[in-house]
Amino acid sequence: MQVLLIEDDPSLAQGLKTSLGHEGFTVNHLSQGQQGLNSIAISEPDIVVLDLGLPDMDGNEVLKKIRQQSAELPILILTARATLEDKVGGLDAGADDYLAKPFEIDELLARLRVFERRLSSLKHAGLTVGEVTIDTKAQQVTVAGKEIELSRREYMLLKMLMENVGRVQTRDSLENKLYSWGDEIASNAIEVHIHHLRKKLPDQFIKTVRGVGYTIKP
Repeated sequence: MQVLLIEDDPSLAQGLKTSLGHEGFTVNHLSQGQQGLNSIAISEPDIVVLDLGLPDMDGNEVLKKIRQQSAELPILILTARATLEDKVGGLDAGADDYLAKPFEIDELLARLRVFERRLSSLKHAGLTVGEVTIDTKAQQVTVAGKEIELSRREYMLLKMLMENVGRVQTRDSLENKLYSWGDEIASNAIEVHIHHLRKKLPDQFIKTVRGVGYTIKP
């Protein structure tokens, strides 16, 4: 699940990248509102975490512009503005949730998990294809009722493919969802993950579309 964090406090941003990364989220960080808008226009993330106190423009204005670009993109406001008026204003402007600073990382994770489950249910209710089932709440995968062990990136990759069953996912799109900006990515990283996944899944479950990417057929 790819999170775009728009936050101008570098120490907080780094802490969130580390904590969320340990929980299976891929986090990309920008410090200015316009940068965030440009990034979303080019490649929309799964979730946006938005600070209101940005150096170049007010976060509420960023929020309104994001909503003009995308009506469905989940947005969580993360800010020191904690009055009831601020919260109501942010939610009325289009935010899906609002978390005031200071906050506990477990609370932020819980709220992001709600977004994640909502997105998963919208994309593919149940996340079951043939004998393979993903429990997104427990982050567990079973094959014919037996749980299998996957690495974090193997799980994320399988989840992306199953959420888009019947549609081809390009190598580049999978890399963008699986790795944060600045990560060193081996040229054959996706192929290696797919190779390991195939050893744990039914034969021919993941199909290669030569020269394009990968797909799971219904």
